[in-house]
Amino acid sequence: MRETEWDRKKQRLLSVMEKYGQQDVCLAFSGGVDSSLLLKLAVECGEKNGRRVYAVTFDSRLHPACDLDNARKVAAELGGIHLVETIDELEMEEIRNNPTDRCYLCKKQLFGRLLETAAEKGASAVMEGTNEDDLHVYRPGIRAVRELGVKSPLAEAGFTKEEVKRMAAEYGISAARRPSTPCMATRLPYGASLDYEVLARIEKGEAVLRELLGGNVRLRLHGDVVRIEADREKLIRAVSLGPELTERLKKLGFVYITLDLEGFRSGSMDVKIKK
Repeated sequence: MRETEWDRKKQRLLSVMEKYGQQDVCLAFSGGVDSSLLLKLAVECGEKNGRRVYAVTFDSRLHPACDLDNARKVAAELGGIHLVETIDELEMEEIRNNPTDRCYLCKKQLFGRLLETAAEKGASAVMEGTNEDDLHVYRPGIRAVRELGVKSPLAEAGFTKEEVKRMAAEYGISAARRPSTPCMATRLPYGASLDYEVLARIEKGEAVLRELLGGNVRLRLHGDVVRIEADREKLIRAVSLGPELTERLKKLGFVYITLDLEGFRSGSMDVKIKK
């Protein structure tokens, strides 16, 4: 059978993982599709090479509670040794006003802890799930990854987000179908005060959106105005459900409810950032 470009691309990633899989591995594991694919491949390499794989999930107050539940579920599905580290980003005063380099500050804190855990466990290969697409948008956290020497096998192999999803689906990984759920601080403009009570309301509001609309949803808060982002094919449904959406979101304390006609797009709070 003729080898395709896709076969060669997959082999490139498998070769990268085999290189790191000669050692015990410590992986930043969110339960999203990127880190889930890495965990699957790392566990396969670990079983072959007699090495341990530690999947480290951060129980972070800047991420929805459902993320930890999902990470536990996917880790049980894929194997490895799952560890949960509790962390409170807002203990860092520099992060509380949502600066433009927030992601860098958070990643520096999180991956610093990851390196400590790796050292405690004797795991010399430390990795995370940045992919090729992440290298071409505003991702200040990547600077922290590079400064700390954490490896990014997906980016190293040139894997895009769609290719990650494709390979994860081929492996039957449940996370391949799960919409991404980035840090809740992305729901507020840069410079806005990060308040856990406000973030909890946004989290509840997004749960309403997922229930009624499904797919990719975001609730972006601009003062008294909340902006709903949903997949473009769901916008008509959002309009038809306007009265129910408005009622339920106002009960959560939101004042003005708006629908973004551009639909869902990752990083919409970054439009004024000069990369």
